[in-house]
Amino acid sequence: MTPSQLGASIFLVSLLLLPVSGGWTKEVLPLEPDLATRIDELYDHEARLFLMLYSLKGNGQVDYVTGRLVEDYSRSSYGNPVYRTEDFPLFYWWNHTMYNDPEQDGVNGNERVYQEHIEFDILRYKPCTFNGQPC
Repeated sequence: MTPSQLGASIFLVSLLLLPVSGGWTKEVLPLEPDLATRIDELYDHEARLFLMLYSLKGNGQVDYVTGRLVEDYSRSSYGNPVYRTEDFPLFYWWNHTMYNDPEQDGVNGNERVYQEHIEFDILRYKPCTFNGQPC
């Protein structure tokens, strides 16, 4: 075996032994949080996503968001919106990173980094205040 063949073989073996990731980030996306940590929910009409906002630290600050595709929505007899969504999220926002899960099969390691260094912009959904309180 020539030195170049040996080098190519070592390179290929090292590639096979490295963990495969759908993106650049090295952190592992945590499992979807328990509903007890949910602090708000929103509906994005443009994207047809039902967003659930969580505070993993319990301090009231949004630090984990899931976005499920809405299959259908209606109004209850009391006028409240009722959303029928996919079982698992299509998008996750956590630790300044947005993940995409095209298979929508829950957090299991096949999620892909969609965008890094991004904050979840809640002001897009709740831009105003009334008497100092968020709308």
